[in-house]
Amino acid sequence: MKASIIKKYGDIDQFEVTDIDKPVLKKDEVLVQNVATSINPIDYKARQGLLQSMFDWQFPVVLGWDVAGKIVALGDQVTNFKIGDEVFARPDIDPVGHNGSYAEYTAVKEDKLALKPGNISFEEAAAVPLAGLTALQMLRQLNLAAGQKILIQGGAGGVGIFAIQLAKMFGAVVATTTSENNTEFVKSLGADIVIDYHKNTITEVLSDYDAVLDTVNDIEGGISILKTGGSFVTIAGTLTKEQKEMSDKHIMTGWLQPSGKDLSFLAKEIENNNLKIVIDSSYPLTIAGIKSAQKRSETHHARGKVIVKIK
Repeated sequence: MKASIIKKYGDIDQFEVTDIDKPVLKKDEVLVQNVATSINPIDYKARQGLLQSMFDWQFPVVLGWDVAGKIVALGDQVTNFKIGDEVFARPDIDPVGHNGSYAEYTAVKEDKLALKPGNISFEEAAAVPLAGLTALQMLRQLNLAAGQKILIQGGAGGVGIFAIQLAKMFGAVVATTTSENNTEFVKSLGADIVIDYHKNTITEVLSDYDAVLDTVNDIEGGISILKTGGSFVTIAGTLTKEQKEMSDKHIMTGWLQPSGKDLSFLAKEIENNNLKIVIDSSYPLTIAGIKSAQKRSETHHARGKVIVKIK
């Protein structure tokens, strides 16, 4: 199968597009023929070698953690899906690094799969799993409730776009940070208060917030606006010992847990037109395409998700 691989850690020039073996299915897995995938910050962090302490990968490595395509083979123990089903998923991270989604085929455990909503394309479906699941699970980790005030730092990014919409669905008052160019955009997603981070710091505008979701590594700023007993979670930075041990606030690091059940929840909301999917740009599965997609993601200025078309 065709795949984009890296043979060592480094910059975007490490990417190659070549033929490798298809994944060998385990009993609880399906083989998905990918139509599209997407780029996430974890992709280029992994490429740069920043995740070596977490994963003992063996080169060549196939990156990518968003799957959207059709099932073409089933493991012996799979019962809830059939060949031909259109699905999407955020698979488990392969311990050896060979089963990424920058490839024509990816093996996915049955419990990480969900049926693709019928009212969206494969490209749109590829924009959902990692970012959408992260947003949903982080809001749950914050115990966000109706009537509470939440700041979502980085509202125009992949996670921020879903987090704003989900927080409004849960009945929260939502503030977010973005650039002036994206002010009307994040308002269209439901943001009640928008702070242009080029003009104001959040501490100049906000105080006594119940919750903060940090997607941009502004930990000190986010913590400073919390009320006593408030909750903060970061998916972008590293907490200090002192921050973790604060007695009057709940300060946490968040990490996505792949879940077909949670993805099915998002799928239902998409089918009911309660969640918008925003695509920034799309690129082909070629060396030039992968390099351009990664460069676009690394600018931190993409509005929505950067997509790679596989098929």
